[in-house]
Amino acid sequence: MDSPDVAALLRGTEVFGQLDGRGLEALQRELAWFSLPGGQTLYEAGETSDALYVLKTGSLGVFVAARRGTPMRLAGVVAAGRTVGEIGMITGRRRGASVRALRDSELLRLSRTGFDALVRTQPQAMLGAARIAVGRLLQLGADEEAGAPRTFAILPFARNPDVFADLRAFAESLRHALLPWGDCTVIDARLGSGRDTGWFSERESEVRFVLYLDDGDEHWSRLCRRQADALLLRVDARRKAEAWPDAAAASAERARHRPRHLLLCHPPCEFIYGAAHAWCAALGGDVHHHHLRHRGDVERLARLLSGHGTGLVLSGGGARGFAQIGVVQALREAGILVDTVIGTSIGAIIGAGVAYEWDDGKMREACRRALVDGRPLADWTLPLVALTRGGRTTMLLREAFGEIDIEDLPIRFACVSADLTRGTAAVHRSGLLWRWLRASSAIPGILPPLFHHRHVYVDGAVINNLPTDVLRGEGPGRIIAVDIGADDMLTAQVEEAASPPFPELWRERRSGRRPSAFATLVRTGMLNAEAGSVRRRQLADLLLAPDLGRIGLLDWHEFDRAVAAGYRYARERLSA
Repeated sequence: MDSPDVAALLRGTEVFGQLDGRGLEALQRELAWFSLPGGQTLYEAGETSDALYVLKTGSLGVFVAARRGTPMRLAGVVAAGRTVGEIGMITGRRRGASVRALRDSELLRLSRTGFDALVRTQPQAMLGAARIAVGRLLQLGADEEAGAPRTFAILPFARNPDVFADLRAFAESLRHALLPWGDCTVIDARLGSGRDTGWFSERESEVRFVLYLDDGDEHWSRLCRRQADALLLRVDARRKAEAWPDAAAASAERARHRPRHLLLCHPPCEFIYGAAHAWCAALGGDVHHHHLRHRGDVERLARLLSGHGTGLVLSGGGARGFAQIGVVQALREAGILVDTVIGTSIGAIIGAGVAYEWDDGKMREACRRALVDGRPLADWTLPLVALTRGGRTTMLLREAFGEIDIEDLPIRFACVSADLTRGTAAVHRSGLLWRWLRASSAIPGILPPLFHHRHVYVDGAVINNLPTDVLRGEGPGRIIAVDIGADDMLTAQVEEAASPPFPELWRERRSGRRPSAFATLVRTGMLNAEAGSVRRRQLADLLLAPDLGRIGLLDWHEFDRAVAAGYRYARERLSA
């Protein structure tokens, strides 16, 4: 294959860009062109690495499994003009990920034989380029480089002139919101109808992002979907949830596993509770939902779509978690906007307040009421299941957050519990908010487990106290993690193998010489999760670990001091 277009394409790649004219000519003779329809597989994980590919047009999805036996998830998108498969060719390893066409694509294939021939004739240039690519990819910790989607189809639920006019205004607003991360253009039916694939490839090569606006006939609607790396499904939140009318976007499988984003448009000065849960259920499968109420929400959407969002991870740690209230205040004062939140235990409760958009005053008031003044652990009982009944904790959480679903939070939120039935961490992104906060904070032995659908859930700190790995897998962009659970030491001031008689224990109950049953159970519940804490800390772009002095896991009365310590520490770190 020999053409000026192909030569320009190859010069733009990092692997082949260092070849001279003769090398490029030799390379083009070894390349084979082929097309790959959307949804078709290029190669599967575990296969022999027998070729590398240059993506000429279209886009490819990189799919990985978190662990053996789990479903494959989309880890990223390979855009036109990039190479894929070079790691296996250079190292000889089998494919580490599966790659499929997200939309109709054209590729150039370089076989193992052709690659080896080029290495022999152009050794320095080829190996030098390969070394650059390998170093970059291994630094990312991935077998294939994958980026954020670049082309988006904006699809309306209803199709009429009023909807199309509103859709156009939204597309223009989103275009402006994407501009900080690259040029963006909107292509509608008037501009794009009747064009061939070459014209679309040219437009996509000229800008960083393309918004395909579905405002025309059925033929144009199909073309929008074929050209898109991700689908933006826009609907009025007041509308009754039902199956999406376009079958090609109605499920993840029919959408060829491209990301689907549900955009729920709320009326001015009103929030439609329950709409997100109902619509996500109607769409089924893997769908990301976003609430659109004002310009700030569109800007948050743009950050997440472009891979420039900010995720906040809050750990568990009992009363020490109050420091995270101060950290959140400092982040806000520094102008850092949080786009998605995940938390464990008390970090889940505070994170839910962040996702609910509580201001600093509301955050302090609600947390003091629910976690200090309300004395959530005061309903002691016979320890047949736990030391407390859990009823008071449940009541205070319902009072603080009401009967809303996790999907109703304006900012994307998830919390982590430990599913003892399966023996794994459970990540909750849907369902009643108070229920899963109660599960995430159910300290074994202190609060009774939450029983739901025959499963037994306890405090997420048992398995994952700092879920940066969960958020990193969702790819929001940068991650800020607050870890307040790792440096609280449990000590004793006595030497004994058995507790003294009860009267002596009662006299010494406030001496602090020996840890209480509460403190021992809390610390025990966190030990397993700390085995992976070093790795999870490394996944954060910014790790904040406030020094809380002698504030212990059960020092609820130290609310103000913990908040102040977290605020002071975060201010100093951010200013530095």
